[in-house]
Amino acid sequence: MNDHDDDAPPALDLPEFLPYQLSVAANRVSRALARVYAERFDLTVPEWRVMATLGRFPGLSSVEVAERTAMDKVRVSRAVARLQANGRLTRTDDRGDRRRSRLSLSPAGLKVYTDIVPLARAHEARLEELLGQDLSVALRRALAVVSDLAADSGTGLPGADEVQTAQHHVDAVIAVDQRQADNADGTE
Repeated sequence: MNDHDDDAPPALDLPEFLPYQLSVAANRVSRALARVYAERFDLTVPEWRVMATLGRFPGLSSVEVAERTAMDKVRVSRAVARLQANGRLTRTDDRGDRRRSRLSLSPAGLKVYTDIVPLARAHEARLEELLGQDLSVALRRALAVVSDLAADSGTGLPGADEVQTAQHHVDAVIAVDQRQADNADGTE
């Protein structure tokens, strides 16, 4: 008897599907840090992302926050509303466009931000320690290429030019990494 139904749609091996792997890894890493700031500061992941973005880039609009964080506008809007209701964020009218408002951390929000930043950096340092320097650098490079490919295509799917450009970047990274490894081994 045939175990495969010819009329069935092709199966997707989800655990091996790269977009799924990226999503799961990002969620797990975020969740570990989120436990810290959720308990101590009563923040959700979207709220922290908004605060982290405004801590680095004050005066953005909600749309600009959404673009920088790759979060949808509804999540950003909800996070902004809760942060504003909790006194952690201020909203001022944009002088150039009265329909738009600019967001900044309030003094209370800035205090929370400055309290979380060392915790976030310690979390990052621990992750980098577990990965090791070489893997950490390679992961950052690979994530930058994936992010650029997804952003540049507009559809989230790279076109032929983007794939070729990315392959050149990857080839260059591999060549640099190989030269560094050869130098470390003394084989060059």
